[in-house]
Amino acid sequence: MIEQLGQVMLYVDNQEQAKTFWTEKMGFVVISDEDNGMRVITISPTEEAQTSIVLHDKQAIAKMQPELNLKTPSLLFYSSQLDALYEKLKDLNVTIGEMVTMPFGKVFNFADDEGNYFAIVEK
Repeated sequence: MIEQLGQVMLYVDNQEQAKTFWTEKMGFVVISDEDNGMRVITISPTEEAQTSIVLHDKQAIAKMQPELNLKTPSLLFYSSQLDALYEKLKDLNVTIGEMVTMPFGKVFNFADDEGNYFAIVEK
């Protein structure tokens, strides 16, 4: 029986650039950054968060397992301070969409430095 989602694998073109984006602009922390022949960077919103994102080198994974779907997953993040986060990302020149009010709350999307879009909802 599945108990929880542990990690999301995000395949990126430039691991260092992705690490910088997620830590410096989005405020994530590095849980681990290991290179045992293949670099694996694990990040998370906080050290205590139960789910983390693993930044994998897209080209290296494609060589190892060409049958894998390496497209970016659609991720939805939660924030209790959505308006402040929106303004912070705007000040950091992160590509962001308009704040939209949906039946479930306010939400906006943002793009990382590789042009992958994600969403954040107020919760």
